[in-house]
Amino acid sequence: MTMSSRVLGLVRDVVFAHTIGAGGGADAFFVAFKIPNFMRRLFAEGAFAQAFVPVLSEYRQNGSHAAVKALVDRVAGGLGLVLLLVTALAVLGAPLVATVFAPGFRGDPEQFALATEMIRITFPYLMLISLTGLVGAILNSYDRFAIPAFTPVLLNVALIVAALVVAPMFDPPALGLAWGVLAAGVLQLLFQLPFLKPIALVPSPKVDWRDPGVKRILTLMVPALFGVSVSQINLLLDTVIASLLPDGSISWLYYSERLADLPLGVFAVAIATVILPNLSRQHAGKDPASFASTLDWAIRLVFLIALPAVVALLILAQPILVTLFQYGATTAADTDMAALSMRAYALGLLAFMLIKVLAPGFYARQDMKTPVRIGIIAMVANMVLNLIFVVPLHFYYGIGHVGLALATAASAYINSGILYWGLRRRQIFWRQPGWGRFLLQLVLANVAMGALLYAATILWPNWVQWGALDRIWRLAALCTLGAATYGAVLLITGLRPRHLKHRSF
Repeated sequence: MTMSSRVLGLVRDVVFAHTIGAGGGADAFFVAFKIPNFMRRLFAEGAFAQAFVPVLSEYRQNGSHAAVKALVDRVAGGLGLVLLLVTALAVLGAPLVATVFAPGFRGDPEQFALATEMIRITFPYLMLISLTGLVGAILNSYDRFAIPAFTPVLLNVALIVAALVVAPMFDPPALGLAWGVLAAGVLQLLFQLPFLKPIALVPSPKVDWRDPGVKRILTLMVPALFGVSVSQINLLLDTVIASLLPDGSISWLYYSERLADLPLGVFAVAIATVILPNLSRQHAGKDPASFASTLDWAIRLVFLIALPAVVALLILAQPILVTLFQYGATTAADTDMAALSMRAYALGLLAFMLIKVLAPGFYARQDMKTPVRIGIIAMVANMVLNLIFVVPLHFYYGIGHVGLALATAASAYINSGILYWGLRRRQIFWRQPGWGRFLLQLVLANVAMGALLYAATILWPNWVQWGALDRIWRLAALCTLGAATYGAVLLITGLRPRHLKHRSF
């Protein structure tokens, strides 16, 4: 389900590239879309989910269904009230929000006014999608993973329809996409709610800040608001700095980040979603061996998927971007710039994915403070690295946006490295047997795949000169041959599907 959602998201971005390109209007829309999306990851997928799921799992493990229902009602009431207030403040203060998150737009009154208008339209999406996230967290806690994973398909469908049908009615077209975001929020919430009925957990919202469960969630959530979303905060800071760089920088980062984010969203988020309720139950059941084994399984899957993705994105950055985006309003210069930042993001992909599966090792134990401290270190490192990379790359080479991507990738390795060290030091996680052989198999498979893909790019160097169909079949052929080579070498060296199964699932 996650795969279908992310692939359709890629189709959505292809449509965006064709209809709005990478100019000032596109930059304004991407800022207006990114702000509620960033807040969503705090309230829905990030701090809230990481605080809510362990407490809900504990209530489910040790309490009655009535106690679970009471918790859900009070959490829905409190979260809904907070979201309503935040949304109202943001809509009223949209010019201030635009100034904070895109200060570079102040120099262009037309672009600033457009960004402000679109923020007013898109920000209510935060309230709708965060409530959708609450419903999804409940379903995930009851091992009903498919519906929450499928729900983002509705966002992508709504935005594709908005881009193709609604956007041409507006001037600029990007304004129509903002209305598509709002419609998508309504669709997603209405779609998920009925699936709570079979487990008798449709919320009847009540505001009760004194409820013990609500207090525990708030206690866990407040520090996690920062720590769980460090990578998102780093990306948002990139947007702030990119608004000060030449026109198109935000769009180049958006397109390259979206492609590098595809394996992260398809696999790492899916793995993290599955392991968090299991880790929470294993911790509540005082089973440290199963806890460590589950984390080990998740880390192995990340290595299995992330390493070939890194190799492929580094080698095929230009062919992928040309094939997907270089049509209509998107120029060759745009894809050249996006390819550079895409390679920089790709270097950090392994770390981005590891963060997603290592952090639940703390959250499942209701330890939010440790990831916060680690997040602060990574955050400061990202700021320092931004200065180190962006200034020389901008002034000497005119590619400051690449420095932003490099800084984000480097700070992700700092974050994931300290998370891993913390789990090992506290003896929460220890490696299971077979890692040496597994890493050797991965190295051999990635070298073979990388050599094949590099040879193919030498054989087919002229992607810009080909039409859409020629680009598509060649890229499909490279992806198929690369995946087949990777899989074949793994099989030859002895890795079998049964080695990747875990007894908890």
